[in-house]
Amino acid sequence: MKPEAFDCLLLPNLYGDIVSDLAAGLVGGLGLAPGANIGTDYAMFEAVHGSAPDIAGRDIANPAACILSAVMMLRYIGEGGGADRIESALEKVLAEKRHVTRDLGGTAGTRAMTDAIIEKLKG
Repeated sequence: MKPEAFDCLLLPNLYGDIVSDLAAGLVGGLGLAPGANIGTDYAMFEAVHGSAPDIAGRDIANPAACILSAVMMLRYIGEGGGADRIESALEKVLAEKRHVTRDLGGTAGTRAMTDAIIEKLKG
């Protein structure tokens, strides 16, 4: 009920998956939730929802979680400037609501939303 009371949760895989999916709902859904697994020697970054094979190749997935995972990776490796640029471009596209996927109330496909983010990076 009060997630702000916790700095960190350490859970077995099944419960971690359940909690991360529930937490994604707090930020707008699985399509917006980036993920990171950081160990002492290695780190891996991915969208919380994983590969979503049921919608693969259908041009309907929200690319934001993958992009935000890449943003976290860039910050992790010390490329904060690039991370800030990409995150800003994504935020602009989300704010405009013109080129967003169906889960965000729009009609754009994965490619169209990604293209809109790329255009914001150019400008």
